Amino acid sequence: MYCLLGVVMLIRGFTDAIMMRVQQAVAVNAPGFLPPEHYDQIFSAHGAIMIFFGAMPLVIGLMNFVLPLQLGVRDVAFPTFNSVGFWLTAAGALLINVSLVVGEFARTGWLPYAPLSETTYSPGVGVDYYLWSIQISGIGTLISGINLTTTILKMRAPGMGYMRMPMFAWTALGANLLIVAAFPVLTATLAMLTLDRYLDFHFFTNDAGGNMMLFMDLIWIWGHPEVYILILPAFGIFSEVIATFSGKPLFGYRSMVAATMFITLVAFMVWLHHFFTMGAGPAVNAFFGISTSIIAVGTGVKMYNWLFTMYGGRIRFATPMLWSLGFMVTWIIGGMTGVLLAVPPADFVLHNSLFLVAHFHNTIVPGTVFAVFAGITFWFPKAFGFTLDERWGKIAFWLSITGFMVVFVPMYILGFEGMTRRLQHVNIPEWRPNLLVMAGGVGIMILGVVAQVTQLVVSIRNRKALQDMTGDPWDGRSLEWSTSSPPPVFNFAVLPDVHGEEAYWGIKQRAIEAQQLPEQPDYQPIEMPLNSSTGFFAAFFSFFTGFALVWHIWWLVILTLAGAYALFVIFAWRQHDEYEISANEVARLDQRRREARQAWLDRREQAA
Repeated sequence: MYCLLGVVMLIRGFTDAIMMRVQQAVAVNAPGFLPPEHYDQIFSAHGAIMIFFGAMPLVIGLMNFVLPLQLGVRDVAFPTFNSVGFWLTAAGALLINVSLVVGEFARTGWLPYAPLSETTYSPGVGVDYYLWSIQISGIGTLISGINLTTTILKMRAPGMGYMRMPMFAWTALGANLLIVAAFPVLTATLAMLTLDRYLDFHFFTNDAGGNMMLFMDLIWIWGHPEVYILILPAFGIFSEVIATFSGKPLFGYRSMVAATMFITLVAFMVWLHHFFTMGAGPAVNAFFGISTSIIAVGTGVKMYNWLFTMYGGRIRFATPMLWSLGFMVTWIIGGMTGVLLAVPPADFVLHNSLFLVAHFHNTIVPGTVFAVFAGITFWFPKAFGFTLDERWGKIAFWLSITGFMVVFVPMYILGFEGMTRRLQHVNIPEWRPNLLVMAGGVGIMILGVVAQVTQLVVSIRNRKALQDMTGDPWDGRSLEWSTSSPPPVFNFAVLPDVHGEEAYWGIKQRAIEAQQLPEQPDYQPIEMPLNSSTGFFAAFFSFFTGFALVWHIWWLVILTLAGAYALFVIFAWRQHDEYEISANEVARLDQRRREARQAWLDRREQAA
């Protein structure tokens, strides 16, 4: 459900991007088709939707599905808590889209910089829509972070110590630790801005003791860790994909773990590079410039380890591997431009230009969107029982990466030429050719989206031919590939006993050598959590609370808060929260998996 929400909102945010690129292409010495107040809302909504409601749900959705399987457990630590987290995110997404038809959205940018977002300069409801939608979804994200951190730290299969966890689990741990540490800062910052707007406080105003630079510091203390909240799980996805399709263990596993934790720590030491120009002084700028350069070392370690993993391997260029290789090429460009911007004198020249916008997209799109596409293609057969069509997957990849480069390489050039961001129209005709090329690149990316939709349709139509019978279509190396596809509700009939860094690879190789599966285990009844509507009703009340606060409908605020309180009282007093799956049912479901695996072993022996 997280992934479904993320895909829908990714398309919604991409629609905003199409309108922005077309507007700038046609608005050279002309007004274009979007008036300034509408254009400002579009670029503000584009960034907020892509980050909070596109990228974040997709990444969290993959972690929710994959982590329990990789850790060899039956579910996340707090299933109902998990449901509440998702539905709060969905409520925030709904609220931000309501602004399309009721009122307006913020015109402040994807982060509501003060004092522009104060009532004096933004008197309408646009900023309020932003505040309440992000607050509601931010609480949902924090809940997910607590849940997944607890799952990784406290719920692992017998024998799975920290240094036996798959790399995706390590990067997910780093990302969720950042969520737990950073999102309360976002909540507090937006709460202070809300107090400024609703109760005439003066945290970020220009008068009465307010300090607008305090907002900049606080929002980016959250904002730069947010980049790594998205990127770290992506690194884990690429690690799993590259190792699997190279037919080798991940090179330098322990150095990858160290690099992940290093990035997690240093992510909180680089935020000021977003505003070197604010006048903090050469000593402060030098410190943050050096720390920004140093954090690139952790990423460099990962890049070299992926290269060494591929070196000498039998590489299969399946669609997930293509997305991973595409990421490596484009990320190097984005990383090098990031190190350039880490030098304060260079940043003074390029700050607020399209060069900065190109750098940001050159890291976040390959590092999140390419990773999500690789992960979805990789784990799709595990979730649905059939693989995605390879031909259309490869067409989608080549169209997407081509369109991506056609859009953002000219953007670097325009940044060097002095074009700033957020321009509703352009008065310099020399910039027109690159703007037209960028609009053409968006057209190629649209074809990539069409190819991905076609891939899904063709795959569903041909699902019988693409069916995954063994549960291991890619010759995988971690525990999720030991279950059937899709896995049963309890994931594992018997929790695996982990030996070595690649638990499933060892089990598989021993079965191949013996030409038979391990002995049938002694099945026991399994208790699983009951489905709960708590999350849905929490979102219902949260949405109407947020809407009422936007429009100052105080009676509705009181009513919905009372409903939310009653909901949690009912939840706390529930009598039954689990149900039992009998040992016979567990044995029946697991027998299907064992029969499919034994048939695979028999075919392998006959082929040999």
